[in-house]
Amino acid sequence: MRVLVTRPRPAAAATALKLEAMGHEAIMLPLMQAEHLVAAVETALKQGHGAIALTSAEATRVLTALGGALEPHLETPLFCVGEATGRAASDLGFTDIHVGPGTGEGLAETIAASFGAVPREPLLYLAGSPRSDGLERALRQRGIDHRTVECYRMTPVDHRPEELSGLLRAGRIEAVLLYSRETTRQFAALLSQSGLHAAAVSPRYLCLSASIADALPSGAATEVAAMPDEEHLLKLL
Repeated sequence: MRVLVTRPRPAAAATALKLEAMGHEAIMLPLMQAEHLVAAVETALKQGHGAIALTSAEATRVLTALGGALEPHLETPLFCVGEATGRAASDLGFTDIHVGPGTGEGLAETIAASFGAVPREPLLYLAGSPRSDGLERALRQRGIDHRTVECYRMTPVDHRPEELSGLLRAGRIEAVLLYSRETTRQFAALLSQSGLHAAAVSPRYLCLSASIADALPSGAATEVAAMPDEEHLLKLL
């Protein structure tokens, strides 16, 4: 099965390896790229905080760039949105990791249960842009003091409209993997620029969440993962 992978590099390469192990052919079309804001993280970590929260494995890649400067923080309680982010944090050397159920709202519940509703020092949320406000909204609702610092920024990757047509000429695309609303918006824009309908590009659009599926144009046949993680997304294949 030829599967179109739209997520950014280097995560796209890891997904391609998983697809190949499953017997599929991965077609790479990253639609976003990450700009890491390492200096902002360095400054944020020097300020008082009682714990750290991450809602993306991309944030762990920013932390990797800190090198030895990260070592004093490896015992700080770290709250990760899901298993993939938790594994990436463990690889960095964090020792006190709490893993949420895969959503920002669910992570806020995990934080409230483990960190306390009235922490002595604020929670440091290392976030991306753009992002869902699920975690921040849920923290405010629970009265949990927190400080949000953007550690990376996702920007569009420019693709010529004819690139998508070229991929189709090379062979049928049997499924498209979509991981975020912003990526899906970029894909919808590329469809429009290419003069292609979603159904003509692929018969299946596999989405990490219902909100991602909602960002696709009409006519796209969507399927939503049972849980918002790649393991469940790939199970749809």
